[in-house]
Amino acid sequence: MSEQRHRPRKRFGQHFLHDRGVVQKIVDAVAPQPQDHMVEIGPGGGALTRALLERIPRLQAIEIDRDLAARLQEEFSSERLSVLCADALNFDFGALPQDSRIVGNLPYNISTPILFHLARWANRLRDLHFMLQREVVDRMVAAHSTPAYGRLSVMLQTRFRMQRLFRVPAGAFTPPPKVESAIVRLVPRADNPLGKLDPRQFERLVAGAFSARRKTLRNSLSLGPADYEALSLDPKLRAENLSPEDYVRIAGRLSATEESGN
Repeated sequence: MSEQRHRPRKRFGQHFLHDRGVVQKIVDAVAPQPQDHMVEIGPGGGALTRALLERIPRLQAIEIDRDLAARLQEEFSSERLSVLCADALNFDFGALPQDSRIVGNLPYNISTPILFHLARWANRLRDLHFMLQREVVDRMVAAHSTPAYGRLSVMLQTRFRMQRLFRVPAGAFTPPPKVESAIVRLVPRADNPLGKLDPRQFERLVAGAFSARRKTLRNSLSLGPADYEALSLDPKLRAENLSPEDYVRIAGRLSATEESGN
């Protein structure tokens, strides 16, 4: 079945991958095994879906477009492909089997919210492979004190080891997007630096720090002089100058202070 039969919908940010060489390169990078529980987000016209099902006996897919979901269900038996017509932003990835693998061409207009959502379930996943806007991938893997480093970098690097794999030209899609794309691999960190910290409090801390990038830490974080001294941090630094580990240390300090009632 060809995705040419379906008119891409702007509201879903649809750009269908059609380059077979790129599809094969993605599947080779994912290296799916027959026993893997694999979930594809946004199968669209099914180019990657078909290639994956050449390697594995069954696949679960999450597709928000009802027409595309129905077409895929018509093409494949339910034993081979289970298609859930749903919004990935509202999907409970915690309900997936432990060690699940995620793959997909994420809609670029909502890729960051989906990444934040998935990060909450990192401990249940083995790995994730995504096609994303190249600039988003650059932000994901950016080192601190570089222009691309920001909230997304911190939130993902505290949960995943990430690797930019290769770029994908706009011509590999129908219709071609106005940006270049890239494939990125995310592997959950076994060391889990967040430990027992409240993940939502950590999210608020990082969001607050980067809400005004040009502000110094003194003006963006709720820390006192004793906190900066204990953490060995210069309050004149800016949010982009702190490593993900620095933010974990700050969160730990704030949590300990709250528990002690100070």
